[in-house]
Amino acid sequence: MPKILLIEDDEQLARFLMRFLNSEGYSTDWANGQTEGLRLFQAHSYDCVLLDISLKDGSGYSVCAAVKAENDTPVIFITASADEACTVAGFEIGADDYIGKPFGTRELLARMKNVMRRHQKTSPLLHCCGVTIDPIKGIVLKDGAEIIMSALEYRLLLVFFSNKNQMLSRDRIAEEMWSLTKEFISDNTLSVYIRRLREKIEDDPKNPRIIVTVRGIGYKAVDG
Repeated sequence: MPKILLIEDDEQLARFLMRFLNSEGYSTDWANGQTEGLRLFQAHSYDCVLLDISLKDGSGYSVCAAVKAENDTPVIFITASADEACTVAGFEIGADDYIGKPFGTRELLARMKNVMRRHQKTSPLLHCCGVTIDPIKGIVLKDGAEIIMSALEYRLLLVFFSNKNQMLSRDRIAEEMWSLTKEFISDNTLSVYIRRLREKIEDDPKNPRIIVTVRGIGYKAVDG
């Protein structure tokens, strides 16, 4: 699952963007300033950094320079400072793209996918029994044909495929889903979505061979 670092001191906007990105299958960390943003960046690995220029305790330019000095993680400036001088300054220190406020979430998503695609040498595809997840494109394929899934179904499948051949308790699955969505998944809801997943990816949902039940423990995604 692509992991995004959002550095933005407008809390209302940041929480809105986090909800949107999480609903699209991304894992998002938020920092409200330069210090916290750099701390998170140094502690974790990210696929893209979304960065405001004006931060309460520093400058987005400084953060961008530090990110690019560390590695080539894509950086997109999201800012109200959309004049030409700011744009040129951002690109000169290594920014990969620039989007001015206000902006549409779909435009932001398209720009993110574009810069991540440029930086991604090989797509980290996840495979299991003829089913493939492409985390960069955010799609699921079965025997080459796309399967349409809800955001929660997609994230649940990511949990299973990221832990192939490992027995997962219902509590463990719920915890993984919480880390991705920040939403509580009830036991009944989990049962419903596992059934829906099986209906979409299994040849015979009543006799699953991909997501199997481990009696008394939970479930397991079986590869082969």
